[in-house]
Amino acid sequence: MGKVQGRELLPLLLVVLCAVFRSGEAQTKSFLINCGTNSSVNVEGRKWVGDLAPDNNLTLSSPGVVSTTPALSGDTIFSPLYRSARLFGDELNYTFYGIQGNYFLRLHFCPFSFEDHNVNESSFDVAANGLKLLAQVNVVGEIAHKNLYLQSSGSNFSSFSLVKEYILPINSNSLVIEFTPTKGSFGFINAIEMIPMTDKLFADSVSKVGGNDVNLNLSGRGIETMYRLNVGGPEINPNEDSDYWRAWDVDSGYMITANAGSEINNSSNVTYASTNDSSVAPLLVYETARSMSNTQVLEKRFNMSWRFEVDPDFDYLVRLHFCELVFDKPSLRIFRIYINNRTAANNYDLFVKAGGMNKAYHQDYFDAVSSKIDTLWIQLGPDTAAGASGTDALLNGLEIFKLSRNGNLAHVQRYNSTKSSSHASRFWVLWVGIAAGVATVAILAVAVTRVCCFCKKRGKESGDTKNNSNAGWRPLFLNGSILNSSANAKRSSRLQNLNGSMASTGVGRQFTLAEIRAATNNFDESLVIGVGGFGKVFKGEIGDGTLAAIKRANPQSEQGLAEFHTEIEMLSKLRHRHLVSMIGFCDEQNEMILVYEYMANGTLRSHLFGNDVPPLTWKQRLEACIGAARGLHYLHTGAERGIIHRDVKTTNILLDENFVAKMSDFGLSRAGPSLEHTHVSTAVKGSFGYLDPEYFRRQQLTEKSDVYSFGVVLFEVVCARAVINPSLPKEQINLAEWAMKWQRQKSLETIIDPHLRGNYSAESMEKFGEIAEKCLADEGKNRPTMGDVLWHLEYVLQLHKAWIGSNTTDNSFSSSQALRDLEVKEAENRQFDGNSGLGASNSHGAERGIIHRDVKTTNILLDENFVAKMSDFGLSRAGPSLEHTHVSTAVKGSFGYLDPEYFRRQQLTEKSDVYSFGVVLFEVVCARAVINPSLPKEQINLAEWAMKWQRQKSLETIIDPHLRGNYSAESMEKFGEIAEKCLADEGKNRPTMGDVLWHLEYVLQLHKAWIGSNTTDNSFSSSQALRDLEVKEAENRPFDGNSGLGASNSHGELV
Repeated sequence: MGKVQGRELLPLLLVVLCAVFRSGEAQTKSFLINCGTNSSVNVEGRKWVGDLAPDNNLTLSSPGVVSTTPALSGDTIFSPLYRSARLFGDELNYTFYGIQGNYFLRLHFCPFSFEDHNVNESSFDVAANGLKLLAQVNVVGEIAHKNLYLQSSGSNFSSFSLVKEYILPINSNSLVIEFTPTKGSFGFINAIEMIPMTDKLFADSVSKVGGNDVNLNLSGRGIETMYRLNVGGPEINPNEDSDYWRAWDVDSGYMITANAGSEINNSSNVTYASTNDSSVAPLLVYETARSMSNTQVLEKRFNMSWRFEVDPDFDYLVRLHFCELVFDKPSLRIFRIYINNRTAANNYDLFVKAGGMNKAYHQDYFDAVSSKIDTLWIQLGPDTAAGASGTDALLNGLEIFKLSRNGNLAHVQRYNSTKSSSHASRFWVLWVGIAAGVATVAILAVAVTRVCCFCKKRGKESGDTKNNSNAGWRPLFLNGSILNSSANAKRSSRLQNLNGSMASTGVGRQFTLAEIRAATNNFDESLVIGVGGFGKVFKGEIGDGTLAAIKRANPQSEQGLAEFHTEIEMLSKLRHRHLVSMIGFCDEQNEMILVYEYMANGTLRSHLFGNDVPPLTWKQRLEACIGAARGLHYLHTGAERGIIHRDVKTTNILLDENFVAKMSDFGLSRAGPSLEHTHVSTAVKGSFGYLDPEYFRRQQLTEKSDVYSFGVVLFEVVCARAVINPSLPKEQINLAEWAMKWQRQKSLETIIDPHLRGNYSAESMEKFGEIAEKCLADEGKNRPTMGDVLWHLEYVLQLHKAWIGSNTTDNSFSSSQALRDLEVKEAENRQFDGNSGLGASNSHGAERGIIHRDVKTTNILLDENFVAKMSDFGLSRAGPSLEHTHVSTAVKGSFGYLDPEYFRRQQLTEKSDVYSFGVVLFEVVCARAVINPSLPKEQINLAEWAMKWQRQKSLETIIDPHLRGNYSAESMEKFGEIAEKCLADEGKNRPTMGDVLWHLEYVLQLHKAWIGSNTTDNSFSSSQALRDLEVKEAENRPFDGNSGLGASNSHGELV
């Protein structure tokens, strides 16, 4: 820098003439600063100089405090750099001299155990030459949230450090970076990196989404890099981007559906479309891509979609990187680009834009995000109107930059509902422990055990350490130390609801400790309604008068901690009417408390034996078993990998005020095996008497372990005795063995609860015993699925109802005989009143329900076995709460399928999906577009056209010609009636999806009966053939575990 200073002594004229040269020379200098030391370290071939080293053109306003650590718990290329940090409790300025022009500024933060400081409570601001970069940032929270956000999408991403990148225009000869701690807190910094921009990376004018070009005026604005992704390819490390040492992350964690685009690559002959673009991105970015081709779907009429969290009320620059790797001619790949649900580009011909194949090209778009939006969607989809032979979209890379407004780039992030940074939230730190510290419950248990031991050890060694004494439960950043491993968490402490607005947490309301104490009368022991390894459960009344079950965890119980964490993880992502739901939590003053819905009638066991309460009737017991089976079936099938409860027993089946059964206590639950595995290898956990012997012997966990435990529950329900009773004779101690002995002799009634005698039909009891027997098969492969169990229990209940309806107490009476006419007659005459027990409470298995809002045939995808699955939930919304009938929202959806009532009133309900599904039904049977302007006026809209013929009972006039002669008239008639009911003008007159499902199942059975009749006479009565077939199938249906009927036949229960 002496050369520069010498020039400043030249005459003013020379200074002016050499200004550009001097500026260019200054830009060639990089600053790589290792904070908290006076020594240097080499990382990836670059030398990082200590911030106190002499002659580094850098000064500090104050020394602050130096903190070092011999080792980090995670691994990164920057690990040697992150072993030291500079802490500050007052304002700290880093001033760099001899610097001018545009620079990349990267701030590196890596929290570790700081002596006398609790890293969880760090909070500070950062500014650069007056431009505010960060406000009240909590590094631990930033890292936690990023990990959980990505892992909620199924990504294995787990980081323990944070790098913030900015692009700054420096017009003076110096740069001052100001670090200011929040009052009462502190801040820290591990490293500072400044790289000069020798090339112009951004054009002055770019395309505005939905409008004309806009001048960005970047010369006076700061820029923050929000996301930089290598789409379809691996992570690119900074040393692989030698121009500016940028890191490129993988994109899969941000995709709505990762398999919507397949990964492709071509590393040969890729060059830049313009020689000026060589520094825009390394060629590695353009050698891989995601394309919509080969996605194995029926039609390519969907989008590849990425969703990003962004800060509201800022301008954003979206940069898309493209390189055509497949087609060598124009017009073979034409697609559309959407940003935040608006069209950014139509008829995008990549080959033409880039100037050929293997040409690296980028496109920038500007979009302003309002103060009410905190998500940014990027979607690429085919432009079917273009008529291209290949309409697949393709993307190689993606960058999102935030532009400063009024000298500000900062946005305050909140991770709980309180504004006090002193809480800085213990609860989301718990979430990080779930998300970044567990791959399995067993691993979590080990980790927590080690942490607790570590805490006790540290407590003995440094009991007087400041701030550490009240650190509370910190599974990830416990007392400043970091536990880092892969995870399976599915929820973040800063969740978004489906329309993009913020929710305070994934587990409901945050209660204060004062509210919890008031609800439980200061944890009055007389209010205790349960005790477990986690602690105690109190009955309480929360502020609005709602009764609740309040679970207070005991921090001294290592087993309880592991279960507590798992239960939070599970309940944050599970919502079903037959699973106990969570209301909220409290995490003040080292407490970890969960608040659940109150189940007025307690446990199922309390109604079977040991309590002075009226015994349950046989019907009530069957309904309780069915409810629990529905909850378990949802666990096994509702998630991608399924959830294994692992502690199914009658004390974990709770009954509400209406005796509706719900599964509870997910502390031992585990994610099921992935598709390529048959089981989960894990240490044995569960409750004796219910434990699957195969799991016990092999330590191999499957869903069939829950089925075994449920079989024990069934015998307990019918016998009303403890599953293990040492006071009985030896052969009777174990209920499963004792009951199986009598069941194999077809004499189960010998040992059933005396309260049941004379109040059940022999056939229903016989079938019930067979179900329990099958559940207790020695090998899991011979046990039924929970779907099969549920189906058969429903049939047992129908047998019992038919027996009751026969007005006889004669157990020799054939209830199946009564059921023959009852079952089919009910199906034929069942009213679509929209209020049956199969109604909206069953819709989608969610507590409030989810409204898809874009039901159409292009969003119904078929796998290799033609199993249909709903897709594209970009427009989905949470349904109305219990106290509301609808959700008021702007109208969105697809023309032709859109509910006219929703369109008129902007009031969204589940019945809007039902209307759209009715259109789908007509489209399926007529095989034509729902809107076809080329047809005569009265035929343009399929719904109107089909309804005209359906009302005339002549739908067969317009059905797909390929179907003629291949269906029964009765099944087609019933099908048309279903579609007609779905398209009722008013939502209240439409059926629920549960009703629709039930009737469609019946239509399928009619068709099967018609096929089985060996006739092609459409006048043949398939319902007549069905009368014997339906009940006979139920009576003789084998429990092979693979029937495929599952819960889909269980009277409309959507699970």
